[in-house]
Amino acid sequence: MSLTRPRHRMPEYILRALEERNLLDAYHARPDYQQNDYIGWITRAKREETIQKRLMQMLEELERGDRYMKMRWRHR
Repeated sequence: MSLTRPRHRMPEYILRALEERNLLDAYHARPDYQQNDYIGWITRAKREETIQKRLMQMLEELERGDRYMKMRWRHR
C-alpha cells in the first residue's frame, strides 16, 4: 500500500530502539500507514517525557502484535 501523504523519516533513536528490542521486522510487517503514523506521532511530541512515552507505547504494541495506537489490530 502506497501512502498519498508525505512519509516521515525515521529518526536514529527510533531505529536504535527497534533494533535493541529486536522489533524491526515487526515494525516493517505493519502497513505503511501505521509505520508513518507511529513516526509522525512520536516526532511531533515536544517534551522528552512525551517522546519516550510514545516510543515505549509503539514498542510495546509491536511486541504484543495485536494493538495499533491502543486499538485492537490483527495482521492479515
